[in-house]
Amino acid sequence: MSARATAPLLLGVLVLALWEEAVHLLAIPPYVLPGPILIAETLVTDWTMLAPSLWVTLTITLQALAAAVVIGALLAILFSLSRWVELSLFPYAVVLQVTPIVAIAPLIIIWANNIDLSLLICAWLVAFFPILSNTILGLRSVDRNLLDLFELHGAGRWRTLLHLRLPAALPYFLGALRISGGLALIGAVVAEFVAGTGGNASGLAWRILEAGYQLKVPRMFAALALISATGIAIFLSLTLLSHLLLRRWHESALAMQE
Repeated sequence: MSARATAPLLLGVLVLALWEEAVHLLAIPPYVLPGPILIAETLVTDWTMLAPSLWVTLTITLQALAAAVVIGALLAILFSLSRWVELSLFPYAVVLQVTPIVAIAPLIIIWANNIDLSLLICAWLVAFFPILSNTILGLRSVDRNLLDLFELHGAGRWRTLLHLRLPAALPYFLGALRISGGLALIGAVVAEFVAGTGGNASGLAWRILEAGYQLKVPRMFAALALISATGIAIFLSLTLLSHLLLRRWHESALAMQE
């Protein structure tokens, strides 16, 4: 195992050990701060309750990320082809990005009149902008000499886009994808908090709220651990995807292999 993986794992184990020891030495009650062992036990005993909620949150996250990728990438291509379209629409994308999702989530829930759809919209709004802005940046970060070469050989706008601009934008897009993966999860959890919907089809955010109402703090930490683990898994998966797509030709991936 490389030092890149060993170092954070060892630090994590050390922090968890110190946390467990501090809970025992200071006699902190579980309803204030449970230890890692109790949290792990709760995760096992409450798995039948937490697993469906994890699936609900993960489904919303992946759907929002997919929508952000499709809409963000298509709009970025459209903006790169038409300066006037970009000047007309991009400011509204900025407005959506800078507006706190907590502030508009109640309105979205009312207007959508469907909890699942409203949660999806909220998560999409958070994940959308990095895809759009980074892809636009990548499409415009093409070597001017290569553009002149394509023009010299009579390549049209669409051929230049397909064979030059899109490959040049791929590293920027993949970087934004890693960011948006975590943001989609955050948006889904925040939207669930705002919606406050319970029942069997509720996500992990509701399980945290429910456990807080019942003072079942170990369950709160177990749900939080699942959210964190999900975010880490999404980031690592997208990092692997980026590595596989870039490892043979892009400098950023080649530098990581040295």
